Order: sequence, then structure tokens, then C-alpha cells
Amino acid sequence: MVYLQGIIPGGDLGLTIIILTVVIRALFAPLSLKTIKSQRSLRELAPKIDEVKAKLKNDTAAQSAAILKLYKENNVNPLAGCLPLLVQIPILIALYQVFIKGITPESLTLLYSFISTPELTDHNFLGLLDVTKNNRLLTIIAGGLQFIQSKQAAALQGDSGSPPAGGKELAAISKQMLYFFPVMIIIIGWNLPAGLILYWVTTTVFSMFEQYFIKTKK
Repeated sequence: MVYLQGIIPGGDLGLTIIILTVVIRALFAPLSLKTIKSQRSLRELAPKIDEVKAKLKNDTAAQSAAILKLYKENNVNPLAGCLPLLVQIPILIALYQVFIKGITPESLTLLYSFISTPELTDHNFLGLLDVTKNNRLLTIIAGGLQFIQSKQAAALQGDSGSPPAGGKELAAISKQMLYFFPVMIIIIGWNLPAGLILYWVTTTVFSMFEQYFIKTKK
């Protein structure tokens, strides 16, 4: 990130975060697209999973084995949806450490002694906000975009025409998560540096474009 800021005209830290996020998401785009396709395949498999559960409801071991066989035969990984989030956790932790501990010239020199560190005189994003301080309007925008992205993802999954495996109970949980996750984004990000929120806004918008790409290519 420090290297990027050094080559960006004006050394805009906000633009640095956006460019860094886009580069990271582009590198992991094949994984993300595979995850989205896997989730669609899982939803299309839902009727067969429900049939297995109904047929083997008194034998949980046989039920689990039959469901795992279905996953294997259809090349579906039920845990694939967790991968993008797991990838982002270390990135968020690293950015948090940079903003909390490594934002002064002295600490940056210590952290990045192996490269030439720029003068961090501009902590702003396009002169509109200081990315080292919290910005609650941006946090609310992040929550709103997360809601839109979640709705888009739900609509994309719904295009398969199949209900989610697990029936009404899982559908109710999914609907609750649609509202719960954006609210948690706002609560957690309320006092965080705007740079972290800018990262989340950028990655959310990137996800929306990925989902649109999948929809147009289906």
C-alpha cells in the first residue's frame, strides 16, 4: 500500500486503498466467480437434497453419506461461500494495523524499512474525508451497499428456480441475514477509520459487478 501511494499522483491515500482493493479482488476473481457458481449449483441441487433427507430421515449417517455423494457427483462444495470472507479477514487485519499503528512517518519507516516510504501528508480521499478517522456517513453507505449486494446475490441465487435446501427454515434464516449483515457492518464500522470502510465499500461494489457478470453469462 505504501508503495502504491508513492507512485499515485498526489499520494491520495483513499485512491491507494481503492486501487489496492481492486488489484486484490481481481487476483482472487477466479475464486470468487467459482464460489458464486458453486452456490448456484448448490441451490439447484436443493430438491434432491430434500428428497434424500425425507427418504433417510431416520438414518442420519446414511443421510449424510448420500448428501456428500450428491455434492461429489455434482462438483459442489457447500463451504465454498466461506472462502471469499476468509480471504478478506487477513487483509482487513493488515489494514487495521496500518491505520492504528503504522500511519505516522516514523512508524512507517520502521514497518517498511525495505522500501522508500512517502511523506504521508495527505490522508484524504479526493480532499473529501480523512481516511485515518471515522466517517459515519461512509459507514452508513457501506451498510446500504452491503444490503443491495446481498439482495442482488439472493436474486441471482433465486434465478435457478429452486428453493434453498432446508426449506422454509433456511429461507427464513437467509432473509434475516439479508438485514442482519448490513446492520452489523454499520455497528462494527461506526468507530473504525474511514480507510477500512472505504476498503469494504470498494470490495462490495466489486462483488456487485462480479454477480452482474455471472448473471449476464448464464
